[in-house]
Amino acid sequence: MIVGLTGENCAGKDTVAEYLRKKGFYYLSLSDVIRDELADEGKDITRENLIQKGNQLRAQFGPSILALKTVAKMEKGKHYCVVSIRNPSEVDELRKLGNFSLWYVASKPEVRFARMKARAREGDPHTLDAFMHIEQAEAKNRDKSMQQMEQVAKMADRKLENNTDFKALFAVIDQTLSDSSSEFKATRPNWDQYFMGIAKVVALRSNCMKRQVAAIIVKDKRIISTGYNGSPRGTKNCNEGGCARCNSFADSGTKLDECVCSHGEENAIVQSAYHGIAIKGSTLYTTFSPCLTCTKMIINSGILEVVYNEAYPLSGQSTQLLEEAGVALRQVKI
Repeated sequence: MIVGLTGENCAGKDTVAEYLRKKGFYYLSLSDVIRDELADEGKDITRENLIQKGNQLRAQFGPSILALKTVAKMEKGKHYCVVSIRNPSEVDELRKLGNFSLWYVASKPEVRFARMKARAREGDPHTLDAFMHIEQAEAKNRDKSMQQMEQVAKMADRKLENNTDFKALFAVIDQTLSDSSSEFKATRPNWDQYFMGIAKVVALRSNCMKRQVAAIIVKDKRIISTGYNGSPRGTKNCNEGGCARCNSFADSGTKLDECVCSHGEENAIVQSAYHGIAIKGSTLYTTFSPCLTCTKMIINSGILEVVYNEAYPLSGQSTQLLEEAGVALRQVKI
């Protein structure tokens, strides 16, 4: 996929290009062709010299020369982001690639001028009027070898508004990529991924010193109860010294009779009872497969399915018991 970027000064083309680079696009600039020419001639890389040399190259070798030289650098099988497109013939040349899309990055003049002042480059205009005067000179020309930004903008396949923050701009880029190629389509999590992801967030509320575990109970694709492991309601939290067993960092599977913490599955079931919510026929999502005690509660509460992320080290007997009771058990690794 080849994405070409065009737009007025300080509209955000470089920001878009950098974001595309993080998405796996290789960066190419038509202006680099001009920079190489100026370097060979020993001239300073200034805005004025770039414009003058670019116009000169187009007049001497044809208006598409910068695009031709840039295309020659491309390799098959790579995504490219091409910036500094300022002439319609450059667009025409790039379209010959077949998988080219031109994006016009747009922003209000006063917003762009504020960005230009913030970057504080030497030689930049000091007033909005001067800023706009320079742009008007680049917008359209009778000479086909010169910059014609206005015409290039009309040739764009997509227009990206960039008047607010980067978050909004990046969201637009993601959507544009998704619309342009199936390779970049945003994937929705399926129901298992959705509910297990929520269970992992619930686990962050755990106050247990040993392990953070959580479970959620789902019925008809609706969460009806949540629970995470920790000391009982109204007692000192485990991470505040409430459970001597956990705070002594006993070996996993030992001294379980001394642990005062309730498990995530246990709390999810108890919470539903506390609030009078029926859980018969539901599914339980848990970040760890259930222990034997929680397994017995799951079976007797009428839960029909258990979906877990990680396997609990002492879950062999639990697995056998769930199978015997007809409770489905499966793993969804996230």
